[in-house]
Amino acid sequence: MKVRHSPFNAGVLTGSTDGAATVESAFSLDTKRLLTPPRSLSSRTIVPARPRLRMVILGPSLTSSLGNGAASTYRGLVRELAARGHEVLFLQRRGEESAGQKMQAVDAVRVEAYSGLKELKNRHAAALRDADFVLVASQITDAAGIGDWVTRHAQGVTAFYDLNTADTLASLGQNGHGSGSAALISRFNLYLSFAGGPLLDQLEDKLGLPMARPLYPAVDARLFFPEYSRQTWDLGFIGRHSNDCLPALERLLLEPARRWNEGRFIVAGSSYPRSLRWPANVKRVAQISAPKRRTFYNSQRFTLDLMPPDPLGMGYSPSVRLFEAAACGTPVITEFWPGLDTFFTPDEEILVSHSADETLIYLEEISELDRRCLGYRARERVLARHTTRHRAAELESYILELLRSATTNSPG
Repeated sequence: MKVRHSPFNAGVLTGSTDGAATVESAFSLDTKRLLTPPRSLSSRTIVPARPRLRMVILGPSLTSSLGNGAASTYRGLVRELAARGHEVLFLQRRGEESAGQKMQAVDAVRVEAYSGLKELKNRHAAALRDADFVLVASQITDAAGIGDWVTRHAQGVTAFYDLNTADTLASLGQNGHGSGSAALISRFNLYLSFAGGPLLDQLEDKLGLPMARPLYPAVDARLFFPEYSRQTWDLGFIGRHSNDCLPALERLLLEPARRWNEGRFIVAGSSYPRSLRWPANVKRVAQISAPKRRTFYNSQRFTLDLMPPDPLGMGYSPSVRLFEAAACGTPVITEFWPGLDTFFTPDEEILVSHSADETLIYLEEISELDRRCLGYRARERVLARHTTRHRAAELESYILELLRSATTNSPG
């Protein structure tokens, strides 16, 4: 990182007399304001007690969704970064906005499109050079070429945000023909990952990364909250077909449906094989659009969340659907996975099922009062730790730590 300008040298930060910056803890946010989602958040005025950073983010389309959670992740993140007083320029590839489900523009964020690396260099080189922070998303087209350009010319903190760390590591094992090679990734000041756990320590050690940190999925609390609605389904699941998750779906939802004829079940998602035999009491929905997911969760007594097994056995990454459902106060049933208790307390905030028998016990024997208490405890945990506001604060703290370190170590 080349320190050409720094908010720490510009007298923007308030802090101690020795120049140390005070960074707001990601877990010290006032979560009471999140308990009433839309009104208290939509018109709040931010009084910055931190430097105003210039940020450039190169990511997937903010104005369309392909159903993989990427659009929701970035939309919430950039919105909250802007709400914290930062100047955000989001660059997306031209043409991507025409694919997938259309989404509304994000307020207070400047979004521009580019056709390729050449146009990116011609139009946005100055913005990149002047930015305090530049982030490259792993899933964008030509991430390797863009990452090479960014790490050579950016003057501020550079970050690589990996939404699929397992695939990236697999590509590194194949001489780096994926989104980035080991040598390229190690040139970024900050490696951000959807996954956490021992994996990040291994990456720091093996690739010599300056800093590797998790930036987990999170929920926009303005959009997901409990609603008083008819609960049509006893158990539901939302997710595209995956060969890795299908055995668990069969064991924890389809088999209970076959054995409990009075139960009402729903599975939403695309790409399921036509040969799959669905029980008569399981309703199939091809896809649930982003604006309708809150209604979908609130229409269920319980929801099922499944996480694909970690092929490396070194990390864990909760799905954004897990946090969305919990934010709606809908109790979640899941398989156990390493790291689960990092996010929720089993039996108190989330239910762990290993078999159809356990799933049926939860559905048939848990009282309505206990069901609601479990759901609201999970919601409280999400509002305290796993909203997009918390992720923005975490990212900000990583950036400020690197900027402060660069300023301290710079000559003069």
